[in-house]
Amino acid sequence: MSTYRMRAAALLTAGAVAGGVTAATLTATADEGTPSATVSADGHPGPGGPGGHGRGGAHVDTAALAKALGLTEDKLTAALEAVREDLKPADREKPADGKRPAPPTDEERADREAALAKALADELGLDEAKVADALDTLRDAQKAERRTDLSERLDTAVKDGDLTDADKASVLKAYDAGVLGGR
Repeated sequence: MSTYRMRAAALLTAGAVAGGVTAATLTATADEGTPSATVSADGHPGPGGPGGHGRGGAHVDTAALAKALGLTEDKLTAALEAVREDLKPADREKPADGKRPAPPTDEERADREAALAKALADELGLDEAKVADALDTLRDAQKAERRTDLSERLDTAVKDGDLTDADKASVLKAYDAGVLGGR
């Protein structure tokens, strides 16, 4: 196999790994290895149940968000359940042709996040800006954690000789540009 083909195969493999890593929703641990539930922005448990992984949109680490807001996780989970129906997107059902609905645009995603912050603030009697800031902080932390995990996996591939440092840099550049990760 030529060097070009080996490098192309390695980049495709790295891209697949990176896509898999970034598609997974990472959850922080509330207590030494005890995963907390993740709940989608519309209040449903993550794909595969609470703490599940998969392509499912924005997920809230209930333990971390509760801590950031000075609440118990139970109180936050109850509030998410209370606002779930109000937040359910109208386009959630499959179209009549059986195809998947188009993914939300960045503007629609931002509107949904704002609606979640407002609904939770109203339900919990908190300032909307405080809830929005906490959600933003958690999202940024999760993104940084996913990037760190990806970087560590790429470091292993470089160490094993499967990729070069340049390949690693290319994959991270693609991740940072939003090309990898499904968004």
